[in-house]
Amino acid sequence: MAHEATPPAPGRVELDSLDARLPLHARLRDALAARIASSEWTPDRPLPAEAALAGHYGVALGTMRRVLGDLVELGLLERRHGAGTFVRRATFDASLFRFFRYGDPHASAPAGRLLEVRRAALPPDAAGPLGEPAGSTALHLHRLRLRDDRPLLVEDIWLPLPRFSGLNGLLEPHLDGGVGELLYPAYEQHCGIVIASAEEVLTVGAAGAADALLLRCARYEPLVVVERTARTHGGTPVEWRRSRGRAADFRYRIEIR
Repeated sequence: MAHEATPPAPGRVELDSLDARLPLHARLRDALAARIASSEWTPDRPLPAEAALAGHYGVALGTMRRVLGDLVELGLLERRHGAGTFVRRATFDASLFRFFRYGDPHASAPAGRLLEVRRAALPPDAAGPLGEPAGSTALHLHRLRLRDDRPLLVEDIWLPLPRFSGLNGLLEPHLDGGVGELLYPAYEQHCGIVIASAEEVLTVGAAGAADALLLRCARYEPLVVVERTARTHGGTPVEWRRSRGRAADFRYRIEIR
């Protein structure tokens, strides 16, 4: 009597569907990275144990450890002592303030005061970095950042819809809708979007009437403008923001060896 062949493990089928010209560890890395990008695993819960993942994919434990180490080096995962391996949750709020004299990068995040929340047509400046059509519907947040009641930055944040529709009704001007000072945890909690990386571009501008009023500075006073594009673990751009602060508060320091 013929014996039925044992079906391959689901993980092995997943690996076999990838480019066979790649080494096994490269296919395994790509398979795990795809699961991270799809938000199958979240920063709040550890990944399955290394042995369980190795068994799922039918690979040696050493191979799995090597691949997880590669993903840690790439910034997709992080190891927490005594807790396991987690999807990395990046934090960028302090990085934005490292260029300004008023910000200790290790201090708590400045307060965020939402001045306006509305659905609006995506402007060309934001549409390009986000890879979305100009004029498509987006969520626009106009926000003031303060510390000790001193205005630090004015921000305009654009979030494409319907990707961020989970924020509808949660954000109210002047109240933040209970979301808190940091927006990225809200993206994760209410929209399932984890911010993994960001690119910032610094330029110089001048204060218009509205910015001058909010920043308590003279009209046409020089401003530093920081434009940020934030991306998911899969590399998809999901947030574009333009932040403005007084150039008199700006400093740039770098150590060259």
